[in-house]
Amino acid sequence: MLNVVEGIFLSVAIIESILGVVGNGFIALVFCIDCVKSKLSMLGFILTGLAISRICLIWIIMIDVLMKVLSPYTYYSSNLNEYIGYMWVIINHSSIGFATSLNIFYFLKIANFSHYVFLWLKRRISRILPLLIGFLVISVVITLPQVMKAFNDIKMKNRNTTYGSKMQKSEFFVQQVSINLGVIFFLTLSLITCFLLIISLWRHSRKMQLNTMGFRDPNNEAHVKAMKVLVSFIILFILHFIGYATEITSSALENKLLLLFGVTTSAIYPWAHSFILILGNSKLKQTSLKVLQQLMFCDRQ
Repeated sequence: MLNVVEGIFLSVAIIESILGVVGNGFIALVFCIDCVKSKLSMLGFILTGLAISRICLIWIIMIDVLMKVLSPYTYYSSNLNEYIGYMWVIINHSSIGFATSLNIFYFLKIANFSHYVFLWLKRRISRILPLLIGFLVISVVITLPQVMKAFNDIKMKNRNTTYGSKMQKSEFFVQQVSINLGVIFFLTLSLITCFLLIISLWRHSRKMQLNTMGFRDPNNEAHVKAMKVLVSFIILFILHFIGYATEITSSALENKLLLLFGVTTSAIYPWAHSFILILGNSKLKQTSLKVLQQLMFCDRQ
């Protein structure tokens, strides 16, 4: 049975998951309809892939945590935890890979640097996405055998009672880092591009403020808004990995409250960022306003 605090965390995590499925489902639906009507753009493809991978990730995380909390014997006595682990690796890598692709796309489209490397990449923006997908596939192929080895080590430990706890603790951190090397690579790349884009927008915004001599400029306000969106994304992204690290720690410590806290923290990113994307994209924003107007009109009738 769950105590009051654990029940609150689980309820919050379920609400966050519902919001995440609704927000990302809306993004995926809009661009899938757009794909049927006309050719899907690169941005549309990235956003659709990101939304679908996040929906799958939310379902995997919630199934995992509900099984761990409500039916731990079934979870650990069967191969369910292994299947969930393999699916989580693929879907989590896909989600992080698409998020990184989105950041790089915005960086190359919006940022303004005179460095020859940036200009070279900007001219080859259409080749960046296939390259990142290639890195994503390589990362998943490398990670899956390590996850299989981790599950085999757990089975060996359970069979052999003399398996030293010292060995388990010393290898745990190294094992988790090696499993998440691909995720760390995409995370680092994503944060670097976000910071560079913020620097570019800040420089441009400052230059525009000096040129307008204190007058209100819509373009300047748009750049400030873009910087706020990027900063919020970075905060959410970091929170997601703090929550994920907390979940890993809770598995080692077998702490149910820590697990639920980690899930609640990591689940903020998938749903909150989806609504930020909806508000920041003109197509998604206009479509969402139309849907809200229709819903309000139906309620009045």
